[in-house]
Amino acid sequence: MDLTAGDLKSDDLEKYRTELTGYCYRMLGSAFEAEDAVQDTMVRAWRSLGSFEGRSSLRSWLYRIATNVCLDSLNAGNRRARPMDLTDPTPVAQARLNERPEITWLEPVPDGRVLPSVADPAETAVSRETVRLAFVAALQHLPPKQRAVLILREVLAWKAAEVAELLGLTVASVNSALQRARATIAEQAPAASDAADPLDEEQKALLERYVAAFEGYDMQALTALLHEDATMSMPPYDLWLRGHEDIVGWMLGVGEVCRGSKLLPTVANGQPAFAHYHPVPEGGYAPWALIVLQLHDGKVGGMDFFLDTKRWFPLFDLPEALPA
Repeated sequence: MDLTAGDLKSDDLEKYRTELTGYCYRMLGSAFEAEDAVQDTMVRAWRSLGSFEGRSSLRSWLYRIATNVCLDSLNAGNRRARPMDLTDPTPVAQARLNERPEITWLEPVPDGRVLPSVADPAETAVSRETVRLAFVAALQHLPPKQRAVLILREVLAWKAAEVAELLGLTVASVNSALQRARATIAEQAPAASDAADPLDEEQKALLERYVAAFEGYDMQALTALLHEDATMSMPPYDLWLRGHEDIVGWMLGVGEVCRGSKLLPTVANGQPAFAHYHPVPEGGYAPWALIVLQLHDGKVGGMDFFLDTKRWFPLFDLPEALPA
């Protein structure tokens, strides 16, 4: 039996929170903005219950509200970027840490906030693939409505007619927008990464070697784990490096301060990640970065070091410090 306004309870809305947060994260590129957008959606929905007559599903109605919230935010000019979107890679000899506060950076997100539990392994794989940093960064190049069309059609598998009704477009317009969005995403060519849920034995062994190499600051061992064209970025700095020679050169130069660090495993954006703790003079270890890895063909293809640990560590429920 279809729900009507009189039947609805807060729990009926809450059960959609995680999938709506995933949708808003793909739209906005920010974990915090996505959660704010979903909270706004829930408030608007609760206040508008009288207008819900059950002609559409509750899920469709909530997505319509969430889409409008996101479009309002995006029309205000918000667009998030990675360092790779702004500059060419910098040779290590010329590398400088240049913070660009005017840039709104793409943010990492804990898997549990955006990936609802589903029984279908294929659906789970698509969900994880489409919250990867590289894919969400590519989405940021789309105009807002094209972004919504692509996510609803390709990620959430809505029918063209359903998307047309939600966005107030014709089916032909939806199909045209989808074609243009696909072309733009293809031009951006998001970096490939392997499925990592669950980790297979080869991936587990790779991550164990990565931790050993990083904590031991063994650059020869680390080089063996990186693709030749691996990338490394450090938001909020616009610097990014490509190639294991430049990455190792950085880590043996300015990055030498990371010697003796500890890594604590976590997950972010459907990918393996680590909380990076830095040794402090008084003993123990303090938060330094959230590292999100891209694994591809048995090696590490990318390392994104998110340095604003005051934002990321509480979001990921990570310890404030590690003991000596």
